Amino acid sequence: MSIEATLQLRSNSQCELCSSNSNLTVYEVPPTEAHSDKCVLLCDKCHDEITQAERLDVNHWRCLNDSMWSQVPVVQVMAYRMLTRLINAGETWAQDLLDMLYLDDETLAWANKGSAELNNEEPHLDSNGAVLSAGDNVVLIKDLVVKGANFTAKRGTAVRGISLSPNPEHIEGRVNGTRIVIITQYVKKM
Repeated sequence: MSIEATLQLRSNSQCELCSSNSNLTVYEVPPTEAHSDKCVLLCDKCHDEITQAERLDVNHWRCLNDSMWSQVPVVQVMAYRMLTRLINAGETWAQDLLDMLYLDDETLAWANKGSAELNNEEPHLDSNGAVLSAGDNVVLIKDLVVKGANFTAKRGTAVRGISLSPNPEHIEGRVNGTRIVIITQYVKKM
């Protein structure tokens, strides 16, 4: 059976991200070789927005609210990558969805590996040189005065579910219920 036929069967002849059933094509999820469990079936709109980084119809991607719950790891990887891209575009609803998404360690490593390569981004590194990814948990290694919030984030404070900023030296996270920007050299990955 061909890859496309296998994907048509798996997805019930629908886009695996938005459930559209028109103009479906096979998309190989990098970094990997073509194999049905490393490919997804996408409509033209999803395919174009994934492959052309400058395009992003934010409202179209609200479909990830459903597709992120797929039991198929490759679909989970694509949902994770698109949610990360939406977070980097400033969409707070995407952070809420990403906070709910659970990926096993192997699937998360695959999702993170491809995200940086696809976007040609410089990786975010913690104080020890470990690569940080959206959704990671970190610990502050230094007391940080939070400007405008009138508190100091103490050393040893855990920051859960970070998001990445376009600047590889900055991450964002919640401390004492306040979303703050944190310099990566002041955190250690948990």
